[in-house]
Amino acid sequence: MRNSLLSILTAVALLAFPTLNHAQAPVLGAAGEFVLFSTSGAVTNAGTPLYLTKLTGNVGANIGAVSGFGNVDGQMHAGDAATILAASDLLLAYNQLDAAIPNFSPSQLLGNGATLPPGTYSISQPATLNLDLYLDGENDPNSVFIFQIDGSFSTGTNSKVHLINGALACNVFWKVEGPVGMGPGTTMRGTIVANEAAITMAAGDTLEGRALSINGAVGVSETMAYMPLGCGVPELTGPIAPPLGTTSCFGLFSADGAVTNAGITAVAGDVGTNVGLTTGFDPLLVSGTVHPSPDPATAQAAADLTVLYNLVNAMPEDIILARPDLFGH
Repeated sequence: MRNSLLSILTAVALLAFPTLNHAQAPVLGAAGEFVLFSTSGAVTNAGTPLYLTKLTGNVGANIGAVSGFGNVDGQMHAGDAATILAASDLLLAYNQLDAAIPNFSPSQLLGNGATLPPGTYSISQPATLNLDLYLDGENDPNSVFIFQIDGSFSTGTNSKVHLINGALACNVFWKVEGPVGMGPGTTMRGTIVANEAAITMAAGDTLEGRALSINGAVGVSETMAYMPLGCGVPELTGPIAPPLGTTSCFGLFSADGAVTNAGITAVAGDVGTNVGLTTGFDPLLVSGTVHPSPDPATAQAAADLTVLYNLVNAMPEDIILARPDLFGH
């Protein structure tokens, strides 16, 4: 009985103490769909050639030019319904980050091999990142890191943010009250929200996260940036492959037109046409069947090819090539 009473009193005493204020991730809303975004300011790529900047996620500005991009795995937006909503949601997310109650007040010199636990970090002056910074998720995939920097934020050459023990880039946030400038070769993790200032990324920089500015330009050059996976962001897996039907049996096929060979050609699969003739192929160099003229097999392949074409043609696009002339780089 005495032990039971002691257990009850201990539990009550523990409940009387305030719990640690864990950082809470803000709701990014429509702003979370952008890898680069400015509410008011130009969003540009100065890399030469353009395809050296590689981005995954939407790119846009609500007020300002969006220019110079050629390798974007996403959609481009400038002053449309998507950017209006993103601008509104970004302001809400900024207010949540700004209102977060700090757990820690570290030095303005971040990195240099330091390891930090989850929480909200308040730095009341400009800050810099040098060498390596480790963010320790403590084996909790929901651990959140918020950095409130009351001033500019810069990174040294080849500085790196490392995520360890389950920490996720989608749960790391940098709220900066000033311009953000990354030195060459920086590896940055998390969503950067710059208030009333620009964000600039240099050649060789990598960002797993987002660069979002409220009233400031966003500029990149020979940069790789991609939205973080996890936290509800779907992994890009591509569409389901459409069924080929009997067309899969053919290495060379035309539903309407001659299929000819003028040299020594080896083919894996059948060769044929449904309208016209198939000529010039050495059966010894064809692993399948040569159909010299239309037959039931070519008729079925032609029907299956029509179905295949219609299925592919009806697929909704996920990615719009901003610069088709750069396709292939």
